[in-house]
Amino acid sequence: MKWLFAATLLGAILAAVETGGANTRPQFRNVAMLSRFSYRTRNGYPGHKYFVGSMCGGVAAFDYDGDGNIDLFFTNGSPLPELRKTDPSYFNALLRNRGDGTFDEVTRKAGLEGAKLSYSFGIAVGDYDNDGHPDLFLASAGRDVLYHNNGDGTFSDVTAMSGIDTKPRDIISVAAVWFDYDNDGLLDLAVSEYTTWTPESDIRCFASDGITEVYCSPTRYRSTPNRLYHNLGHGKFEDVTENSGFGKSAGKGMGIVAADFNGDGLMDVFIANDTERNFLYLNRGHGKFEEVGLLYGVAYNENGSTVSGMGADTADYDNDGWPDIFYNDLDAQTFALFHNERGRLFSYVSPRTGIERLSRSFSGWSTHFIDYDNDGWPDIYSANGDVDYLGANAKQHDTMWHNDAGRSFSDVSDRMGPDFLPIGFHRGSARADLNNDGAPDLVITGLNETPRILLNSGSNNHWITLDLTGTRSNRDAIGARLKLVTNSGRTLSTQVGTSSGFMSSSDRRAHFGLGAEIGIREIQIRWPSGTEQIIRHPACDRILHIREDAR
Repeated sequence: MKWLFAATLLGAILAAVETGGANTRPQFRNVAMLSRFSYRTRNGYPGHKYFVGSMCGGVAAFDYDGDGNIDLFFTNGSPLPELRKTDPSYFNALLRNRGDGTFDEVTRKAGLEGAKLSYSFGIAVGDYDNDGHPDLFLASAGRDVLYHNNGDGTFSDVTAMSGIDTKPRDIISVAAVWFDYDNDGLLDLAVSEYTTWTPESDIRCFASDGITEVYCSPTRYRSTPNRLYHNLGHGKFEDVTENSGFGKSAGKGMGIVAADFNGDGLMDVFIANDTERNFLYLNRGHGKFEEVGLLYGVAYNENGSTVSGMGADTADYDNDGWPDIFYNDLDAQTFALFHNERGRLFSYVSPRTGIERLSRSFSGWSTHFIDYDNDGWPDIYSANGDVDYLGANAKQHDTMWHNDAGRSFSDVSDRMGPDFLPIGFHRGSARADLNNDGAPDLVITGLNETPRILLNSGSNNHWITLDLTGTRSNRDAIGARLKLVTNSGRTLSTQVGTSSGFMSSSDRRAHFGLGAEIGIREIQIRWPSGTEQIIRHPACDRILHIREDAR
């Protein structure tokens, strides 16, 4: 009966795509119940609100076995204060995409249960050794972990031999990003560090009544520098935090994204900080970074205030050719949209684009630019839910804000279908095309909940997805810059990357919505190596596999 239901549901989704008229509106449907897996996001809440218990449940969307279908990996917490996964209900989980809308749990077979790990937060996906098999880095309270993909469906913990586990054990690592900062063809790793904490150093905090326990403000804990590892090749990394300039600024790092923000051919890093100013590390070349968040206008909001920065993402939301920055934060604050002024600085545009008004009552965690309707304008998704369990607005529904031609955003959350709107304490999320139909899907975790796997029913608009493989560049093509020109002269741009949202990694394939247009004049690719490649007149509504021209 389960498979009959699956076929019926998937048939309904496909029918929505094929039979809709010009006004077809995409909706998201949760298909998680069609698969058998035991994973639930568990934060180990024992009755005492340990500081780490408010965040848990990272998601990675990646093709671990090379079959063309995007698989899913989830991190999990642990009992507190033990900080050990003392029973299987706290294990991490790997779900293999069967290609029919269902998933098989293959965690044990893959060696990714993490029975000996601590409280796990974020995931970064990247093929660090260019062997064609994506690897995993797990950020944690305690020991961070590097898993090597063996190419046979299994992973090995290679942390000890990699040189990547150099941080003190009392530092909480929240998230990370793979990127090639020196364009040598090998992916390096930046880690978003949050604070120093152990169960023994945990602080107890109470509401104004002096009785009700609450999660402590991050301001009660010390700031710490972020971390940078240089890939030396042959599975070895060097901690270059101090020499690179990363170690000069201490914050409380949460969402982290990498892109070439100033167009100089070198990848930079943005980090949203919790209750501290945000960081923008500009890549100055020769292994050096300069933190310029204040100079470039992204350190604070327009009032010069710090907020509880959570998830972050980057995209060219107005199609002017420059990557912009978005991050979310807590209710009564304002989610921040920064417009890139041609690589010279950023303008805070939350008020004029409607983001200030739309975000006021929400506490956001993970977030993505996602062109859910393929009209060519990246929309904004936010996974929401308050930090604490108290008050009428504690559990919240997620939001989708439609990009109105790069000028402003409007709330279309209630049009996304009932499976999009359940209230909860939502945390991690990944953006991916799980069924390769050109309509981007979402996977979302919530504290002490089964994840939602939301398939997008799609629209009548056209699209193209680019699956790039580097040869001189890193094999994942992370950092490649793409410009698409339609037959009508419309231009769209994006950069290849996987870090998106909060504690999560998304589908690395580059996706363009084309609206009603079916003709593409050309796609210009500038690879991280500097190689320039042009693809002329590709057909739309398909996934195009492109290999870097090695000449």
